[in-house]
Amino acid sequence: MLFWNLLTNSPFCAMQDFSLYFQLGWQHILDWKGYDHILFVMVLCGTYAIQDWRKVLILVTAFTVGHSITLALSVLSIIKVNTPLVEFLIAVTILATAMANILIPITKQKGVSLKYVLALFFGLIHGMGFSNYLKSLLGKSSNIVAELFAFNVGLEFGQVLIVLGILILSFIFISIIKVKKRDWNLFLSSAIFGIAFIMAAERISAAF
Repeated sequence: MLFWNLLTNSPFCAMQDFSLYFQLGWQHILDWKGYDHILFVMVLCGTYAIQDWRKVLILVTAFTVGHSITLALSVLSIIKVNTPLVEFLIAVTILATAMANILIPITKQKGVSLKYVLALFFGLIHGMGFSNYLKSLLGKSSNIVAELFAFNVGLEFGQVLIVLGILILSFIFISIIKVKKRDWNLFLSSAIFGIAFIMAAERISAAF
């Protein structure tokens, strides 16, 4: 028993646990079965070009802060999550962000103050969505804080991959194919708006 306790509390075992939950985190956000989170990151950052990376960094940081807070609170059972309602609200966050992109052209956007607030607030909602999956993984684990941290870092890694992918896609269309930035914005935002509208319609009956 003493040997087992030393083994499970060893730095090697801790690194294994971190690696496991880090991997589960990035795999979860990149899983196409849960594509709603991918869509949100795409519509949040997809209207910017690579040279706008500072603005994108602010947006991603705001989203990270938001979902880190509610992910922790939910996993630690400080707040309770109504899963159907959260899933519906996640679809609404995508709808609202896409609509903001469509109604406020890039040329008229001054800074990212409004989007920063939206990303922070919507991040709070997405964090509750992430928590359901993590709770199912943790079970009766006694090392929740360390595993929560590893999972969250994994989520951020996956999120960075999505952002890089969408910025490269924007670069290809705007700089190489020579699509106007406004047209690219309208195309991407409208397409995601349509998907999110169907998603919200399918989830609303379960939420209320």
